[in-house]
Amino acid sequence: MHSLKDAQLTQSIALAAAGASASTPPLDLSQPPPNEHSFEVELALPELADLADGKSVTAALEDSEDGESFAAIPELAGFTVTGSGGNGSNAATCRVRLPSSARRHLRATVATEAAAGDLTAHKLTLALVF
Repeated sequence: MHSLKDAQLTQSIALAAAGASASTPPLDLSQPPPNEHSFEVELALPELADLADGKSVTAALEDSEDGESFAAIPELAGFTVTGSGGNGSNAATCRVRLPSSARRHLRATVATEAAAGDLTAHKLTLALVF
């Protein structure tokens, strides 16, 4: 199990307003995988008490060869939390290993569903864990 994080390999972004999305600054993996066995990618969302019932926040990993043009990594599903019971959502973390097809630059994009509430004081964190 991986547990070490490097502050230089961690990025965060404030959640977007309802109906919008935001992306972390990219991490440069310095070389494309197959070094995927030496680290995991962690996405973390804090408790979102203001997330409206039935509304969701979704985070997805994207990669790029040039650090400019990003696309979702097809082999990896998005990470979603949904508000319920008038309590929003609990804090949630997702860890994955990158597929061997992943390209050099990595970022996370988080989308807030329309009418989800004001979540802009909260952040999504992307980290490499060794």
